Amino acid sequence: MTLYQPEPVEISTRMRPGEWTEESLAALVASYRDELLTMGAPASDIEVVTDHDENGGVSVVATWIKADTESDEAAPGHGAG
Repeated sequence: MTLYQPEPVEISTRMRPGEWTEESLAALVASYRDELLTMGAPASDIEVVTDHDENGGVSVVATWIKADTESDEAAPGHGAG
């Protein structure tokens, strides 16, 4: 039996101006996506939001939005069909 945690998993960071480039930002986003995939996230459940602030900084939030499907599978009589 595994422990199912339906809460979202989030990886995030903020970088100040001069701490990032477009190339390093793309690499960071890819690494966050890869980390969530390694944790078992389906690609369709991963959302990545980048926010550029007015001072030249950027924040990145990668979220695995976990669907509440484990409870449906565990309960007899529930599901598609």
